[in-house]
Amino acid sequence: MAQFDVPGWSMPTAPVSKSAQSTSKKRKRPAAQDADKMQSVEVNLDKLMQKLGSVGSQDKQGPKKKKKHEKTTRGLDAKDEHAASTEKVSSSPGGSIKGSAAKQAAKGGSGLHKKIKQKKSLKPDAGKSEQQSHNVSTADEVSGLTSLQKGMKDSLDGARFRMINESLYKSDSSEAVRMMKEDPAVFHDYHSGFRHQVQSWPSNPVSHYIFQLAGYPQNTVIADLGCGDATLARGLPQKKFNLLSFDLVSDGAYIVAADICSHIPLPGSEPSSHQMSEGEAQVVDVVVCALSLMGTNWPVCIREAWRVLKPGGELKIAEVASRFTDVDEFVSLISSIGFRIRTKDDKNSHFTLFEFNKVARKSKTDEEWSKVMLKGGLLKPCEYKRR
Repeated sequence: MAQFDVPGWSMPTAPVSKSAQSTSKKRKRPAAQDADKMQSVEVNLDKLMQKLGSVGSQDKQGPKKKKKHEKTTRGLDAKDEHAASTEKVSSSPGGSIKGSAAKQAAKGGSGLHKKIKQKKSLKPDAGKSEQQSHNVSTADEVSGLTSLQKGMKDSLDGARFRMINESLYKSDSSEAVRMMKEDPAVFHDYHSGFRHQVQSWPSNPVSHYIFQLAGYPQNTVIADLGCGDATLARGLPQKKFNLLSFDLVSDGAYIVAADICSHIPLPGSEPSSHQMSEGEAQVVDVVVCALSLMGTNWPVCIREAWRVLKPGGELKIAEVASRFTDVDEFVSLISSIGFRIRTKDDKNSHFTLFEFNKVARKSKTDEEWSKVMLKGGLLKPCEYKRR
């Protein structure tokens, strides 16, 4: 039939498309029997409990599992409401069956909630252990640094160490004392950088002295001048030796604060006349100067070592080999202060080791000591290159 009925003009009816005849795309669920509904509810419960069991072991996917759990719970609640409504509406003889099915479904839903609560009550222990492991990893991340950050920190620490080192070698010891008082962290920063440098050395003179002095007699009194962090005192048995450690800053335990290139707080005296003498009232058997002749006034340290040493006492010196402008002149200078060389060990490519014994000498005038001080340039500053 034509769509328009106009005399002399008409249009045929457009064919109806097959798509218009097609049914709606909305999926319709087939009606299920009450027994089938109960069975499906039980199956869903089993599946849900299995999923809940896997939640505890997969903590990283917790949020996703939680959403699934909420979605499933909402679905079950909807089914519970549907079952309840079915019980109310049903008036046929089969209504009692539907009502009982709904009650069982509701009972199953309450059982589900109980099981969920049980699962939640079991989770805190596992969560606590996971939290503890997380705290440990977080602490490691806070205390640790990335490779880039570590490299930058090492570069800054190395630059600060070289700056402090240069100041200590190129200035009078009084300047070092002033610097340490103004900023006590300088001492710690310097020795922290020094320990880092020691790691690249083929050997450490302090380790050599620990091994050597360990065989000395009981109750030997040892003075470690410029002890740093008191490695020598920590390495030797305290019950066997009397070890006295001196440096610019005290640690409150091993180290006594003192400017070793000015005055060492120990008994002892200079010769009182122009006659040959070894002084009086000394208590020290061995003096160790391991890489500690640093300030431009370092010869005063040797003078103080002579003053505090017993007659015939030992002076052990270890210095960086590259510092010596003339080894023989250095030995001559030490001898003029009142020592006689016993051994010299230059086999190590990095260090030269000397051993002296104290001998008697005459007293010196201030002018004579001034001439001795002028020879401090025999030891060049120790400059560490940037690695």
